[in-house]
Amino acid sequence: MSKVSSPESAAVVLFGHGARDPEWAGPMRRIRERMLAQSDAPRVELAFLEFMQPTLSETIAACVASGARRIVVVPIFLAQGGHLKRDLPVMLDEVRAAHPDCDISLVIAAGEADPVVAAMAQYARSCLN
Repeated sequence: MSKVSSPESAAVVLFGHGARDPEWAGPMRRIRERMLAQSDAPRVELAFLEFMQPTLSETIAACVASGARRIVVVPIFLAQGGHLKRDLPVMLDEVRAAHPDCDISLVIAAGEADPVVAAMAQYARSCLN
């Protein structure tokens, strides 16, 4: 079966570490809300490595069940640490095997993307004012 990549069948999964304090996910929820406020917004869901629900597997399964065939996993991490280098590839292998008709891709950690680094630098500079 060919992989479908139309906007209607695409989803973004914001993947975070998770924490025992539910307020920790507030920034991820705000990112999701900003994305969904755009007129051409794709489906946007959250997933967590530990301590919080839903898991990556659960989120991807829900996206696939609703028709998504192209899913981009965006790690909302500052850098590519051990979880992203060791744990996430194993998790992605498992979800790709469970959904072989889907294109499930991974991008670099948000904190390593040039626009995010630039925004953090500008923010730090603005703290002097």
